[in-house]
Amino acid sequence: MNPPRPYIPRPGERATRAPQFPQSRKRQLQIWWREVDRVLLFLVAVLMAIGAVSVAAGSPASARRLSTGHTELGDLYFFWLHLRFQFLGVLVLLGTSLLPRELVRRGAIVLSAAMVLALLLVPLVGSEVNGARRWLDLGMRFQPSEFLKPAFAVACAWILSWRARDPQLPVIALSLAFMLLVVVLLMLQPNLGDAILFVGCWFVLVMLAGLPLQRIGMFGGAGLGALVLAYVFYDNARHRIDQFLGGGTAFDQVDLASRTLMGGGWTGTGLWLGTRKMILPEAHTDYIFSVIGEEFGLLICGVVVLLYLAIVVRVLVRLVDESNLFIVLSGTGLVALFGGQAFVNILVNLQLFPSKGLTLPLVSYGGSSTIAQCFLVGLLLAITRRNPYLSREKFDWRGAIEAPLNVVEGLVPRRGEGEGER
Repeated sequence: MNPPRPYIPRPGERATRAPQFPQSRKRQLQIWWREVDRVLLFLVAVLMAIGAVSVAAGSPASARRLSTGHTELGDLYFFWLHLRFQFLGVLVLLGTSLLPRELVRRGAIVLSAAMVLALLLVPLVGSEVNGARRWLDLGMRFQPSEFLKPAFAVACAWILSWRARDPQLPVIALSLAFMLLVVVLLMLQPNLGDAILFVGCWFVLVMLAGLPLQRIGMFGGAGLGALVLAYVFYDNARHRIDQFLGGGTAFDQVDLASRTLMGGGWTGTGLWLGTRKMILPEAHTDYIFSVIGEEFGLLICGVVVLLYLAIVVRVLVRLVDESNLFIVLSGTGLVALFGGQAFVNILVNLQLFPSKGLTLPLVSYGGSSTIAQCFLVGLLLAITRRNPYLSREKFDWRGAIEAPLNVVEGLVPRRGEGEGER
């Protein structure tokens, strides 16, 4: 079969783009492997492998604690479940990373709207676990806020990128209204930890989008005032803050976590040889970092911290070479959520932050959490894909907001960019 003839514009016809020919699945995978950030993919794979071993270490403590006279859970009950969730998460991660950027943006906007609707249903028909109503059971139980996190970052980035079209558009006010709606719905559950993450992600994005210094101070003061009001009128926040400021006792979860973390010394007791973890609540989820410290040592804890830092730095370095404002904002928002959740979880285990009920991304056991975090990483891989043979202009941080939309958002390709990028 002869190859298709190249596209040649007719006289007087504007040559906008060449017609697209369908590619084989093998060719698509070859292009994906060439363009995807393989360093980031490797770091995530290592982190997930550490997570599988860590859940195996923490599973006996939680399984025995949750066993009853009628139902006895095996020591590796949560480990085998976690492997299933990791398998599903890897499929979601790889499938998402194959998506084109335009589809990523549209899909995230639709998902954010769907998850906000789900949050509206949680107080009405949600399932209650440990005193919090955060889950929906629609044939399969899931936590809407976990899937809203990556969609929220991309949707806010899309709203803020409108400012490139018209600097007079009230994009900060619109994104603020979106963020406040999400925070109010989360506080009703109650879910203070996720609410703080959403506020932090929004604040990072608006600063990157060019928020004036005066408004930064104003929003900072408003955030401090909101924290004071939460302490006065919101029981969940007041109890957690009082517990943190008053110091732990031998029966507090955070104090138990800190003792467990330090119990293994620098090198740890060895896999399944830890004893303090057996009285630690949520050893396989919220306090998995403490289990790592007891059984594998503080040195391995340091390796885990370095892995999170490496992922964050890798994404930010990758974004420096981007000339697309939406990609820079969405990538920064996603990695802020990922790194921020890991940072808060580790500080809680170190007894340096009030307990928030946040899992350690890609390490802790969890269904919704594991799949949602894999989806977040898949979005990062999708939006940071690039042709390694094309040179790019570095992102103009100062002029991006004032630049015309057709340059900043790539609606009119630059020389050497466009369809050849994929």
